[in-house]
Amino acid sequence: MSFPFKETVILPKIVLREFSENINEEELVWHRDKEDRKIKIIEANGWKLQMDNQLPVLLEENVSYFIPAHEFHRVIKGNGKLTLIIEKTDIKKN
Repeated sequence: MSFPFKETVILPKIVLREFSENINEEELVWHRDKEDRKIKIIEANGWKLQMDNQLPVLLEENVSYFIPAHEFHRVIKGNGKLTLIIEKTDIKKN
């Protein structure tokens, strides 16, 4: 499977993820993950996070956001690249 980002593993449950400023917005789809995630924004450039049934929130550099397991969400493209660190918790069984 091809993903719309470049990812570097820092530790087993911590990754650095980068979305290019040249990404096609159609690749940024609604999805959900099997584990809780805490994301810390390194570089935002006007990108947004939208959780299911909520309005998009402008991502801010050096701020952390929590994404619960199994909750639909997506990122919305900004003006430059998006760089973040993702800390994953244990995979949920349900």
